[in-house]
Amino acid sequence: MTGTGALGSGLRPRWLPAGYRCRPVTTADAAAVHRLVVACERALDGRALTGADRISAELTLPGLRPREDTLLVCDRAGGPAGYGWVRGHRARVHVHPAHQGRGLGSGLLTWAETRARDLGGDRLAQTVSDSDGAGTALLRAGGYSRLVTEWLLEIALPREPAMPGPPAGITVRPFRPGDEPAAYQLTEDAFDEWQPRRKSYAEWARHTVERATFLPAASPVALADGQMVGAVLSLDVPDHDEGYVERVAVRRDHRGRGIARTLLWEAFRTFHRRGRPACTLWTHSGAGALPLYQRLGMTVRHSSTVYCRALVTG
Repeated sequence: MTGTGALGSGLRPRWLPAGYRCRPVTTADAAAVHRLVVACERALDGRALTGADRISAELTLPGLRPREDTLLVCDRAGGPAGYGWVRGHRARVHVHPAHQGRGLGSGLLTWAETRARDLGGDRLAQTVSDSDGAGTALLRAGGYSRLVTEWLLEIALPREPAMPGPPAGITVRPFRPGDEPAAYQLTEDAFDEWQPRRKSYAEWARHTVERATFLPAASPVALADGQMVGAVLSLDVPDHDEGYVERVAVRRDHRGRGIARTLLWEAFRTFHRRGRPACTLWTHSGAGALPLYQRLGMTVRHSSTVYCRALVTG
């Protein structure tokens, strides 16, 4: 196929079927890309899973070079038919349901692998819904193997949750301006146990506290002797009628004391008071937190699998 640099100069990749064109994605395309992603999710799972601000965050991450790291496939009318995004060892590939079965998925996957190699990557990972049989088959045929399972968990909030008291010596309060550095240190330290690389502060903030939907009131933190030892960071996504917890972390030396449970119930209570009938969060098998959430009464709504393959550079 044509290399990523050639795409930037306007050459047509050989895998692109007649009647389609492609170009890099711009921030002005965020809404159109979100509609494409949601169309895929609804076709597979009957509901949208991705908020619009997540797409906006992806397209403005520090270090992303949209001209080389993104690709939008358009149909004859100019509507989005496919989307590709690569950053580091991660990729996202989506093909609109109306345009599937025409080779766009395999072409975008090849483009993503080529771009990852250009960036010096030795592997590439992509998340696929477990209900996406065609996407799973495409990755497996391309040499991808299962890395981890991801679960979207939910809890109904028909009434205000009964709040457990905080553990002895722990103070709980909502997130405040100025908490950002401590929350970054805490959550990245916790996620270092399973994530492949540590995020920079700028990247972490773009995913969390700098998102327009970040909700400090539903983001309680736990303090011990004035130091942050636990945090729940939540979003109030406008195109969803549910609360959403983006991050949960407790410092290693304070685990097993019920801090995470206390913080989560505090977030759930806030969302209930804001009229949200339920709250959701994602976790995965590498984090080992599924039993904690199940003990709180959360159940699995949706599952996905992260597939990964080594990239041959020679």
